[in-house]
Amino acid sequence: MQIDIITIFPEYFESPFKIGLLGKALKKGLLKIKIYNLRDFTEDKHKVIDDEPFGGGEGMVFKPEPLYKAITYIKEIDPSAWIIYLSPQGEVLNQKIAERLSKKEHLVLLCGRYEGIDERIRANFIDEEISIGDYVVFGGEVASLVLIETIARLIPGVVGKKDSVEKESFSAGLLKYPCYTRPRDFMGYKVPDILLSGNHAEIEKYRRKQSLEITLRRKPYLFKEIELSEEDKKIIAELLKTQRFYIFLVHYPVFNKNGEKIASAIANFDLHDLSRLARTYGLKGVYIIQPLEDQRKLAEELIDYWLTKKGAQYNPLRKEAIKLIKIFETLDSAILEVESIEGERPILLGTDASPKRKYVKYEEIRNLLWEKPLALVLGTAWGLCDEVLDKCDYFLEPIWGRLDTYNHLSVRSAASIFIDRILGIYSFYKKY
Repeated sequence: MQIDIITIFPEYFESPFKIGLLGKALKKGLLKIKIYNLRDFTEDKHKVIDDEPFGGGEGMVFKPEPLYKAITYIKEIDPSAWIIYLSPQGEVLNQKIAERLSKKEHLVLLCGRYEGIDERIRANFIDEEISIGDYVVFGGEVASLVLIETIARLIPGVVGKKDSVEKESFSAGLLKYPCYTRPRDFMGYKVPDILLSGNHAEIEKYRRKQSLEITLRRKPYLFKEIELSEEDKKIIAELLKTQRFYIFLVHYPVFNKNGEKIASAIANFDLHDLSRLARTYGLKGVYIIQPLEDQRKLAEELIDYWLTKKGAQYNPLRKEAIKLIKIFETLDSAILEVESIEGERPILLGTDASPKRKYVKYEEIRNLLWEKPLALVLGTAWGLCDEVLDKCDYFLEPIWGRLDTYNHLSVRSAASIFIDRILGIYSFYKKY
């Protein structure tokens, strides 16, 4: 493979291309790299490659003429050369991109600096833009090194053992399992017994499970692109069962539209829809908080109909969902129920259509899921009273409209959106 680099700092690459496996690959001729100094494509005596942006603003912008001449010069040598601009606006580099690019014969990496390059070059003479992450560095040189190393590892012969590349993180789609070496006991921290057993088949199973768990905990979005075996799915399902999530639907104390504290009525739709939501996403329970005895009795009769009477025979799938519902007189009694099941108090996630309190990111909620039981606290009528919100540990961002701030959703719709934002990333089963 031929890789050309267009840069204003050729000296930046002097050391990286001399050391390690990349240096060896260049010496063996497995990879060829040529560096072009952008200033060599200028015509003025000062070799100016940048200028102030039209319209004003901070910083400088790479001029179009030197860039065009550099790209044209390379294209005349090889019209098939693939021009890549290392840019924060580009697609974030991942293993699939690296694998695709490793199959090309000639790459040209354009390293920007300052405020970037003239838009006319970017829009008309660049084949692809790549970013190494959602952050900003001084220039494209460091990004080009990351891309070159990622691609070089995939070129046959660069890495000694093909197996070591295939088992690296991301090559099989999963993050890599933990590795250990001597001594067996370090400060009381011991190597897992399975790795010392000599049973290679069991060791491979252990490592696969470890990779699945680490990926599930740290980067679950990777599973969208991974082919999972039936055994993988069983392991994942068992791991996900350790997440303990509940819904608390509060009918008191809540506000009416006049801002008065009330107890709202239980809606049949809520029971059916929230229980089906809970069953779909693998929640452990839907707890209804209702202080009015006649309302609790009515709800229990409805539940009993679907669990033990005609409804159970008519729709067994509904029975499977409805059995997740429990009725409680107070919020505190529902909290105590979870505590008795899980051995610790659940973390309460408050919801409010008006952003009165600082809300937490969904990534943080997913991290908590692996450590603690969680309960999503939903209000009926016109929302939860402050005395309920005061008991909550974290608060979810309100669900905003796409075009404006309108967010008057039913509690069933809001619950579905909240649950999917938190747990949807773990949904791997598909019906074919």
